[in-house]
Amino acid sequence: MIGAIKDWIIGVFGARLGVVLCAMIPIIELRGAIPLGAFLELPWWQNYIFAVLGNMIPVPFILLFITKFIGWMTRCRVKFFQKIGSWLTNKAEKNRGKIEKYSFWGVCLFVAVPLPVTGAWTGSLVAATIGMKFWKALLSCLLGVMIAGVIMTLASYGVVAAFAFFA
Repeated sequence: MIGAIKDWIIGVFGARLGVVLCAMIPIIELRGAIPLGAFLELPWWQNYIFAVLGNMIPVPFILLFITKFIGWMTRCRVKFFQKIGSWLTNKAEKNRGKIEKYSFWGVCLFVAVPLPVTGAWTGSLVAATIGMKFWKALLSCLLGVMIAGVIMTLASYGVVAAFAFFA
């Protein structure tokens, strides 16, 4: 069964594109993409590069457009969009104080922690809502993604090596 899933992913997307696409998905991001790449037997360095690139693709768009998009959603007449807009605003505001206090390094460390909902998507959202300058926020997110990528690569390939050792 697992072999069939692996063959399907490689057959449909290819291992590298599969990692890039997985890293672009909110919440999953590279925290799921790097274990996927390890499962697909990508060399660790290729997996790291493709996961970081994939995770960073949405960041400039989030930084440039998210506040306008959330504003539109909260003003929309459709209650579903209003709820999502309010939820996103509350999510950003919840972490605003901690991140605003440390600005560049706050966003970087927030993105670097390899836990669900602490990745580049949320970090970019918070950076945009606190009004951080585009290039500063982009660099901060990139450093955070790179650190999270190192952590996840070490964890993923260390676990794979440990299983191979005991097999």
